[in-house]
Amino acid sequence: MINKKDYYFDNSATSHPKPEKVYEAVENAIKNLNGNPGRAGHRKAVEISREIYNVRCKLADFFNIENPLQIAFTANATESLNFAIKGLNLNPGDKIITSHLEHNSVLRPLYYLRDSKNISIDFFDEFSQIENLITERTKAIVVNHISNVNGNIQDLEKIGFLAKKYNLIFIVDASQSAGFYPIDIKAMNIDILCFTGHKSLFGIQGIGGIYVNENIHLIPILEGGTGSYSKMERQPKVMPELLEAGTLNTPGILSLGAGIDFINEIGLERIKIHEDFLTDKFINGCKNIPNLIVYPTLSEKRGPVVSVNFKNVPSSDIGAILDEEFNIMIRASFHCAPLAHDFLNTSEYGTIRFSFGFFNTEEDIDYAINALKIISENI
Repeated sequence: MINKKDYYFDNSATSHPKPEKVYEAVENAIKNLNGNPGRAGHRKAVEISREIYNVRCKLADFFNIENPLQIAFTANATESLNFAIKGLNLNPGDKIITSHLEHNSVLRPLYYLRDSKNISIDFFDEFSQIENLITERTKAIVVNHISNVNGNIQDLEKIGFLAKKYNLIFIVDASQSAGFYPIDIKAMNIDILCFTGHKSLFGIQGIGGIYVNENIHLIPILEGGTGSYSKMERQPKVMPELLEAGTLNTPGILSLGAGIDFINEIGLERIKIHEDFLTDKFINGCKNIPNLIVYPTLSEKRGPVVSVNFKNVPSSDIGAILDEEFNIMIRASFHCAPLAHDFLNTSEYGTIRFSFGFFNTEEDIDYAINALKIISENI
């Protein structure tokens, strides 16, 4: 018999549940704050413009960004990363450094530059390899802060130091880390920060953002209405209008602001301690399960993401069993990160990914471990 409770361990895909204030913010946005920001001078438009600016300020404080107007809202981290990577002013023969643990939201824009503009891509596994890859043609380093496959954490301070030393643009994909791991764009020398709102920042789906250093001038890949400079034939070159073409996702932006408020009330450190505890508890509980492989990280610490497999069993089969027999929701397969699976030698079957969130409990972890034990005894 299926346990009636939902056991949700797919927070790397999207966090669930959301804090109650997030639901309230979305309802308020739809019911009451329904003007179009920047598109008129009437009170509704002005009111929502102020609310959106307040969210920019919350994000600026959260990431230690000096100027909130250097933050543009996007649909998600994928859109942000496309802006960041395709918007670079590169020449044929230039090089970009990235890791083998990247998501397709980094890899596919890079492959586009490789194929359309003859940009070279240099890959690293460990930090110690990066400096040897840097040449006079290297223009940028692009990394995800935390891997969505095995939870590996990149040392942004060390990589940022190298980027600054060699005058390289440092682009960070914070999809898995924003809201879990403290990010300081100044201390980490981050030039472009790309993030999504619907994961550890607790916003709803369809909202993300990008911070761009004032000294970097991206080429926009979307153009259209901005509510300003309307007679100009081209997209404005100033932020945030440079990257905000079309009507903004007001409910999404306000949900993101409410998510930031929740994190600040709880405390980012408290959230991290809880999720670290759950992750360690899960890994320790898996160690003695026969035929279960727990995939390691290169970093000493890891994010709240753990990939496992039963030997010689497709991850999709186990994912179906967990869902149908135990009401456990995980993601099984390749997680849009093919090179990470090459690196982990899991390209044939993918992995069973458990990703934990603030609302998971110790009892949830015990239940998941027990389910894996039962499966192990019956396969």
